Amino acid sequence: MWAWNYAKKTALDSEASYPYTSGTTYVAGTCNVDVSAEELKDKSYSKVDEDTTAIKTAIAQQPCSVAINATSRAFSNYSSGVLSVSACGGTNMDHAVAAVGYGVENGEGYYLVRNSWGTSWGDAGYVKIAQADGKGACGINQMVYYPTA
Repeated sequence: MWAWNYAKKTALDSEASYPYTSGTTYVAGTCNVDVSAEELKDKSYSKVDEDTTAIKTAIAQQPCSVAINATSRAFSNYSSGVLSVSACGGTNMDHAVAAVGYGVENGEGYYLVRNSWGTSWGDAGYVKIAQADGKGACGINQMVYYPTA
């Protein structure tokens, strides 16, 4: 939600004009934004209901920004499979990621989530987070948003 509110007020560079890069040193770098190239400005966004069906419907239309709890060891060390509710370590969100798909593995529904930690983390930069009622695994159901204009 914070990023969406920022985008409503501030024009942003596109991925093509200012591609995302992730460092390996974990030290903050320098932002080299060219203000004259700012070309994207979000006009509005919608919050998705905290419901598996609503979330899957939204993801089927476009990637959605989601907030999750990324503090568990299971999340940090994730490499494959579906990250379960019990492995997530809670529902207090502390990390923003993008839900880009969903599916079923071994009979368990999951959301396919792209993380920002680079392709050396997880399954080539992705994690499968279990679909669950309520706040969801890792709290994923609580803050799901997508742009509407």
